[in-house]
Amino acid sequence: MNRSAFLNTVRFVVLVLFQVVIFNHINFLGYINPYVYILFIVFFPFDKDNRIPFIFFSFLLGLCIDIFSDSGGVHAAASVATAYARPLLMRSVFGVSYDYHHIKIEKTLFGQRINYLILLILTHHFILFGLEIFSFAHILLILKKTVFSAIFTLILCLIFISLFSRKSK
Repeated sequence: MNRSAFLNTVRFVVLVLFQVVIFNHINFLGYINPYVYILFIVFFPFDKDNRIPFIFFSFLLGLCIDIFSDSGGVHAAASVATAYARPLLMRSVFGVSYDYHHIKIEKTLFGQRINYLILLILTHHFILFGLEIFSFAHILLILKKTVFSAIFTLILCLIFISLFSRKSK
């Protein structure tokens, strides 16, 4: 097993454990639920050759969260949709000429990092809460949960990225 596969496996297990043990129990005012497991989708190395495994592992990540949360597949669907949309989101933030292999989220400009995370998190959360509530009559509730949870998730993701990124010398 190469170093990248080992690191992704550890990241997968740790994020699932953190989400299930700690972050699933945070429900502030009924609108704020952090979903930091999305960091797996952010950090997974991506190129055109491993798109299918990336989507499969994103599905597996969402399925693990669904199994432990008893949420009926909404996390799996949101994770797959976010993983599928990730190249488009990267292209819109980092430009058309970004390189799949060499882009590291912790080494990007802070503005680009924020924009990328906001787009990815909002996509994930809107799909997640849209499927969870599944009613156009409650679109304001969906939007409220999406925005407030996205803000809290963004803050936690930025903290985790800054804590666990390697400092370049």
